Amino acid sequence: MANRWLALLGFVALTLLAASLGGAATATSVGTWYQELAKPEWNPPRWLFGPVWTTLYLMMAVAGWRVWRHRENPERLPALRWFFAQLALNTLWSFLFFGLRRPDLAFIEIVVLWAAIVTTGLKFWRIDRPAALLWLPYVLWVSFASVLNGTVWWLNR
Repeated sequence: MANRWLALLGFVALTLLAASLGGAATATSVGTWYQELAKPEWNPPRWLFGPVWTTLYLMMAVAGWRVWRHRENPERLPALRWFFAQLALNTLWSFLFFGLRRPDLAFIEIVVLWAAIVTTGLKFWRIDRPAALLWLPYVLWVSFASVLNGTVWWLNR
């Protein structure tokens, strides 16, 4: 039983590590370069991103942990590989967009990230439906973020 809760803690720690790495890249430009970019009028306020992403990372961690618990399911390891791959892609996006200040490369990457997120969610659905439902807000937010990224790129090319 203790291993189960330690594993949850591990999933939370891993997703928050990814969030911290992405946040460090974001911090290099969000208050300067990003403020100067042309953005659509439907761009969310800056204060919204922190709470949304914190919530999403915690939901991602719980979803991954729920799938991890299905040790008897042969689809578990492939699903968790997708989970870790999308987490790495999630972190990479911040480095491309904010760190390198390349919305063009970030847009290409976020399309790949979105596909990895959807694939992960579909794999989760076959193993643990509550995990897949926890995943859905992430899919929706990154769908929105993809359109926003593409629009920012278009407006600033």
